[in-house]
Amino acid sequence: MFQFIIDNFNEFLTYTGFANASVGNLLMIIVGAVFIYLAIKKDFEPLLLVPIGLGIILGNIPFRADAGLEIGLYEDNSVLNIFYQGVRQGWYPPLIFLGIGAMTDFSALLANPKLMLIGAAAQFGIFGAYMLALALGFEPNQAAGIAIIGGADGPTAIFLSSKLSPNLMGAIAVCAYSYMALVPLIQPPLMRLLTTKNERVIKMKPSRQVSQTERILFPIIGLLITTFIVPSALPLLGMLFFGNLLKESGKTTRLAKTAGNALNDIVVVLLGLTVGCSTQASEFLTLNTVFIFAIGAFAFAIATASGVCFVKFMNLFLPKDKKLNPLIGNAGVSAVPMAARISNNMGLEYDRHNFLLMHAMGPNVAGVIGSAVAAGALLGFLS
Repeated sequence: MFQFIIDNFNEFLTYTGFANASVGNLLMIIVGAVFIYLAIKKDFEPLLLVPIGLGIILGNIPFRADAGLEIGLYEDNSVLNIFYQGVRQGWYPPLIFLGIGAMTDFSALLANPKLMLIGAAAQFGIFGAYMLALALGFEPNQAAGIAIIGGADGPTAIFLSSKLSPNLMGAIAVCAYSYMALVPLIQPPLMRLLTTKNERVIKMKPSRQVSQTERILFPIIGLLITTFIVPSALPLLGMLFFGNLLKESGKTTRLAKTAGNALNDIVVVLLGLTVGCSTQASEFLTLNTVFIFAIGAFAFAIATASGVCFVKFMNLFLPKDKKLNPLIGNAGVSAVPMAARISNNMGLEYDRHNFLLMHAMGPNVAGVIGSAVAAGALLGFLS
């Protein structure tokens, strides 16, 4: 009897995390703790980094892989695996876009349509990163999944990588959301480098008032134009414009509030947690992951620089009283509304009466559409 207890106790010990831990697991748990610290202490996008950080810790709790416990993310029929289907099959990103549409006011873009060009210019980060990924030896499909990180749009990165490069999706998703959260650290130095003091204090005229008719027609016309050009982006653009129509129609306020609040929050929780869990050390700690993070940093830098420089280029052709402040160029990436807030904060830093937030929201929401169109183009070309 005593020997039976000892044998079973020894067997039990083989199932513990202590017996199955690796250096990789411990390293990733530390990374997850750092994410949570940055979210809570430094206020770096806590709605993203808290679920992802805890997911990283959860996904790297060591256990005996051959025990058949059905608890790991990559084990069929486990709870985490069921949640992960929304990432792997691409269910979550369109629902996120539905919420974004229901929360977004496109008035700044409608009042000054030329701001859409800034959002388009910022997508150069995607195609620059695509060329770099190819140069580093990634296959075209993998390169496209990695390159979309340059759009600063986590749901779009997940959607495209789930279709074109599912084996790299965990690293791509974590990279995209990490850089989205670190936009306040990445963009300001580049913005200062590429602008002069006189350019930073340019004051833009207040935007005109946009009628309700314009706001209602925009999601319908926008849906038709974009999806006729890139039908492969229909899941994202269709839900984005649907959510915006719910908001602007004035008759479906309850649906818009549900899509933009409760439903969006539920999807963000599940998406962040499962994306974090996908970073199991054995799958995540590879040389490819290092390359993906390096390409992602390059893509963000190119996207920011492209937006700022394009505004400077536009100013060459605009009359003096209609010039744009180049600080809104960074908002061409689709990190809404983080990038627009950075534009505004930097404008106030150099002139406390220069409020750029509403002007920056134009290219910011254009960037959301632009990144989805770019993803659709890559998907249609490479699928």
